[in-house]
Amino acid sequence: MLSGESLLYFIYTVAAASIILAAEALYLSYASRRARAGTVNRRLRRLADEAPAEQTLQGLLRERGLSNSGDFVFGYVGLNRLYTQSGITGSPLRFAMTFLITGLTVASVLSLLIGVSALAAVISFLLIGLVLPLLVLRRARNKRIQKFAKQLPDALDMIVRSLRAGHPASVAIGLVAREMPDPLGTEFGIVSDEITFGLSMEQAVRKLAQRVGFEGLNLLSVSLSIQAKTGGNLTGILHNLSAVLRERQKLVMKIRALSAEGRMSAWIISLFPIVMFFVLQLAAPAYYGAVWGNPMIMPVFVIFGVWALLGDFIMYRMVNFDF
Repeated sequence: MLSGESLLYFIYTVAAASIILAAEALYLSYASRRARAGTVNRRLRRLADEAPAEQTLQGLLRERGLSNSGDFVFGYVGLNRLYTQSGITGSPLRFAMTFLITGLTVASVLSLLIGVSALAAVISFLLIGLVLPLLVLRRARNKRIQKFAKQLPDALDMIVRSLRAGHPASVAIGLVAREMPDPLGTEFGIVSDEITFGLSMEQAVRKLAQRVGFEGLNLLSVSLSIQAKTGGNLTGILHNLSAVLRERQKLVMKIRALSAEGRMSAWIISLFPIVMFFVLQLAAPAYYGAVWGNPMIMPVFVIFGVWALLGDFIMYRMVNFDF
């Protein structure tokens, strides 16, 4: 039997040990979260969870709408390619259902609660459920390709330095996968894993070009294919390709700077009528009088709306350039 004083000391000791263990557990949990947050790309974060490399590779491919072998899984290859190149992660079916359900909800609210016509409700459903996700995917793909294009010359220079140091090409690609942030880091990590699990470098880079959609990767794929079949100085090829891509980026930025005034004018001209219409509706609701009851008002709105959209498209094509 412990005395009262000994029991008190025992309780103090257990309490102190509990506090120390709880503090250590909190520190280790915080340190592990910091380590995962400090990784430079998504692939490394998944590997930090101690998942097998093959399982990590398959998970990265599936969340991009690809099979375990890196091939498209949809019957509509163009739509599958758009989703993959957008870089959006998650189930493609869940992504599509989100917009379809949102569009159906908005159409139901407009039709049942607000009382708009059935045609307007159907148009709103089509715009939100079908058109809006395509616009979101296209915008995400364009932004991702632009970011990838800025990173690629630095990645090629890193590969060149690694090759000159005596490393094999697969090790150089793995170095890029560890050191570069997304989107390039994860994409080159997938290439490194595919080479590890049996694909040739030429095949892995070709799949990379399909996943990203950047034309500079087609040049890289062709360069590697020619070098593999005919031989040659791979470091020199990659160094020259890096220089070409940098000059191309400079040209793109120069053209965007020269066309900035035209793009701003296009935005102002396009938005001005819409803004003025809502301003008049708020400031002077009776400004248009009985015009709204005229049966010609809807055909006139449709004709001028289509005409305005045609003008917007022409201005868009005039100030945007494909490379």
